[in-house]
Amino acid sequence: AESVKVTYDPAKVRYDQLLQIFFSVIADPTTLNRQGPDSGTQYRSALVPLDAEQQAVANAYLAQMSKSGVWKSKIVTRIEPNRGFFPAEAEHQDFMANNPDHPYIRYWDVAKVNALKRLFPQLYKPSFTRG
Repeated sequence: AESVKVTYDPAKVRYDQLLQIFFSVIADPTTLNRQGPDSGTQYRSALVPLDAEQQAVANAYLAQMSKSGVWKSKIVTRIEPNRGFFPAEAEHQDFMANNPDHPYIRYWDVAKVNALKRLFPQLYKPSFTRG
């Protein structure tokens, strides 16, 4: 699966806040094997907790979302075991920062960045930290 390993400072942002951002801005938890224009099992919505605490928070968050009634369709996001993360090809590293005018970025990702800025201004950082 295509994935992003998020490295964060828990003193600045909590794991549950990252989940809130993920489901509010990044991924539709009701679309099976699809994110935006991309489809296939590699585009499934999944969480990969890295320890027992993240596992418990992720389980509770998904259960709460399923009971909330906010989404009309069934939540299909799954929690998957950590099988390791591997770097993408060089041309995919920091893709948005390196290709701000790419059509995919302009159509799909700029809107997500704007949503992050609007919905979570206290967590938004205008400068990009390169991976």
